Amino acid sequence: MALFDKIRGEFIDIVEWLDDSRDTLVWRFPRHENEIKMGAQLVVRESQVAVFVNEGQIADAFAPGTYTLETRNLPVLSTLKGWKYGFQSPFKAEVYFVGTRQFADFKWGTQNPVMVRDPEFGPVRLRAFGAYAARVTDAPALLRELAGTDTQFRTEEVEGYLRQLVVGRLAHALGTAGVPLLDLAANQHEMGQRLARALTADLAGVGIAIPTFTIENISLPPEVEQALDKRSQMGIVGDLGDYARFQAANALENAGGAGEGMGLGMGIAAGQHMAAALTPQPQPTHAQPAQPQPTQPQPTQPQPTQPQHPQRQPQEGPPPLPQPGRWFLGVNGEQRGPFAEPDLPAAGLTPDALVWRPGMPQWAPARDVPELITLLGGTPPPLPPRLTTA
Repeated sequence: MALFDKIRGEFIDIVEWLDDSRDTLVWRFPRHENEIKMGAQLVVRESQVAVFVNEGQIADAFAPGTYTLETRNLPVLSTLKGWKYGFQSPFKAEVYFVGTRQFADFKWGTQNPVMVRDPEFGPVRLRAFGAYAARVTDAPALLRELAGTDTQFRTEEVEGYLRQLVVGRLAHALGTAGVPLLDLAANQHEMGQRLARALTADLAGVGIAIPTFTIENISLPPEVEQALDKRSQMGIVGDLGDYARFQAANALENAGGAGEGMGLGMGIAAGQHMAAALTPQPQPTHAQPAQPQPTQPQPTQPQPTQPQHPQRQPQEGPPPLPQPGRWFLGVNGEQRGPFAEPDLPAAGLTPDALVWRPGMPQWAPARDVPELITLLGGTPPPLPPRLTTA
């Protein structure tokens, strides 16, 4: 059987490659001991390049066309060794056919998210996927750098190398694009073209070009997408009161059966809570609990009856508990304080201003509070006779 194959190989005088696959980059022409007859026909079809290798060195590459392998019309063959006629060919050479068409079935995707800094949202993790096409532009370089002596070099053998290069380039492109996150979709085509040019430059040394590069989708983490959806809903609703009613309507629509009332209540509560959280609220004054004061002996003297005046309470309910030794002012219906006693004149203390401190049963005009007489420019009352010195 081996002898028959050897004899049959001697009479084959057409060297060609009919590619019946869709993923073969390089195919080595099978000949017994690499023997090629003098005068054989070399047929190189469109989207192919034939590369002759003699003693491990590339002799020449043939573009598409039909060639008669004779030394007188192919000077390159003069560098190949001659052999005796008969069943031995005049020269020996390895012939590699390299496919130069576009291989457009390459897929890529980011296994790990790419961290980028967005001017509006800050640090964001992005994922992306798409496809690209590759083609051989320098057949000798591909043989030297990647294919070697492989009898059938397929795209799957180079796909992993290309994918790593693509993902590395994509991370740099996304990080330096300077495009806001919400505008990435509008710039995907332009980014794909820039990546195709950059990858072609990177792969020039191995004889491969990337004619097309497609970014099919750029996605965000699920929690970020949910936050953007909420933001979009609020932008559509506009007014917060309308948003509260919108939430209540959603709860009413989605609730059913025994849970209808509960769903309605939860929807209303959620809407009111959201509206209250997003509406600026006046900051209440928090006073510290009153601390017990040491009891000081007070002279016994008749206390003047304080006239009752209609008071204007700044807020409903009992007044808040202030810090010990602190005074509160009521000026034009507005509660101010707490203040230390020396700070009252600067805070707007007048004889008609209402004042209150811990221990007082209610608000009173400043002119009726003995402790504040000196601050109002008056003089204290005389001491009772029983407390005067002899």
